[in-house]
Amino acid sequence: MTGQITAGQFHAADGVEDWRCLYHVVSAYFPTGSLDKGIELVAEIGRLADEHEQQYLAIDLRRAGVTVSLGVRHIALARRISAAAKQLDIPADPSAVQLINVTLDALVGADVLPFWRALLGYRQLGEDYLFDPARRGPGFGLQHMDAARPQRNRMHLDVAVPHDQAEARIAAALAAGGRLVSDAHAPMWWILADAEGNEACVATWVGRE
Repeated sequence: MTGQITAGQFHAADGVEDWRCLYHVVSAYFPTGSLDKGIELVAEIGRLADEHEQQYLAIDLRRAGVTVSLGVRHIALARRISAAAKQLDIPADPSAVQLINVTLDALVGADVLPFWRALLGYRQLGEDYLFDPARRGPGFGLQHMDAARPQRNRMHLDVAVPHDQAEARIAAALAAGGRLVSDAHAPMWWILADAEGNEACVATWVGRE
């Protein structure tokens, strides 16, 4: 499929059951159990990727497994990667993917973003987002606030999880001593806090179609 598609359209397509939308990408995790098996899968993914024109492809190879991320529109490549993993007898674990962003509340983003760009060695995308050019670290975004809030933490984590794992992740966080701050924007995101009030958001693609 070419052109822009939504997360909902991606998940409605056939043959992409291994994949989950996380913000601007789709990701799949294939537990290999060994580095040799992972290298074999990565080699096949590389061959398939050479046959497809894609704007984004990230592969994380670890001894335990391989995580692959693609642009949302690359349904055909996602299908072929899943098929290749199946041929190698490597089942996917869709519950094991996530994407983490660090978000900073700022009064004037233009005043603070250059500092963080220099400090992190990141590159800028748009007016309020930084990314690691090596694709190793989390994204870093700014969120506008109208007035200073010295009584509240101004930095929090945004954790994008598979849409079918969000409730379990939230339940686990609450059982571990957290509390629900707001579900006003659910199922796009929930705001949670730890016992001392430090906040984090759990986000899904649902509602962003």
